[in-house]
Amino acid sequence: MTLPVYVLNGPNLNLLGTREPEVYGRATLKDVEKAVKACAKTHGLTVVFRQSNHEGVLVDWIQEARTKSAGVIINPGAYSHTSIAIFDACKVVDKPIIEVHLSNPHQRERFRHHDFVSLVAQGVITGLGSTGYVLAIDAMAELIAPAKEKRK
Repeated sequence: MTLPVYVLNGPNLNLLGTREPEVYGRATLKDVEKAVKACAKTHGLTVVFRQSNHEGVLVDWIQEARTKSAGVIINPGAYSHTSIAIFDACKVVDKPIIEVHLSNPHQRERFRHHDFVSLVAQGVITGLGSTGYVLAIDAMAELIAPAKEKRK
């Protein structure tokens, strides 16, 4: 059996649907989770879907993913621009990492233009709203397929 894909969400993503819907959309995090799990199922994948507003908790989950996941999809929220701890944790994950952002940080405030996590992510999907998560699942399925095929 294939290990699950970890989908980790950072600060304020629990407020999706109500926080700045003109920027982040009207879909709630539960809506995103439902879409992600449905897409994963079409690829024969399972998902561990989590959210925390706390940097250390995210670091713990990233470290857990090193041994318990097939890969990591992460929306670190504002921690993308500030957290060397999350960068360091991701750096030691020897599995695909895909970073997702609902908005396009490069169209926003200048301080959002630098992203630590993108330096260690295999791919980054930005600006496509909640669809970005589904695209990340599709991409992750492709990235982990060779490893999955080798086990057969």
